[in-house]
Amino acid sequence: MTIDWAAFTPWAALGGGVLIGIAAAMFILINGRIAGISGILGGLLTPQKGDILWRALFIGGMVLAPSAWLLFADLPTIQIDADYPLLIIAGLLVGISTRYGAGCTSGHGVCGISRMSPRSIVATLSFMATGFITVFVVRHVIGA
Repeated sequence: MTIDWAAFTPWAALGGGVLIGIAAAMFILINGRIAGISGILGGLLTPQKGDILWRALFIGGMVLAPSAWLLFADLPTIQIDADYPLLIIAGLLVGISTRYGAGCTSGHGVCGISRMSPRSIVATLSFMATGFITVFVVRHVIGA
């Protein structure tokens, strides 16, 4: 994946961050639940009565949001420099890890840290450290 820093749009990034924060706050105020994407998706894999519709709508909204964006502007071009087996392995590792870590960056990083949850702070620091170490090893040790 390559980030085009020449096309970096800080105001759009700030607006997106504000919208994520407002959505997470509204979700917990209205539903009393933390907007952790991995937990919401995981709940669909082990459905419980009366707990499916809102989860499906939430995930559906995430899938349809880029389509709504296309009404106003083009989506940014994303370049991923990895082959499919590596992407599948990486996706599985992320999925398994979020289940063991009881959440992902949205649940721990956005919602947990804003609630000053020590568990979420440790989890988010672990996510970040693992990402930094992985990038360093892949780019500077392995040389990929």
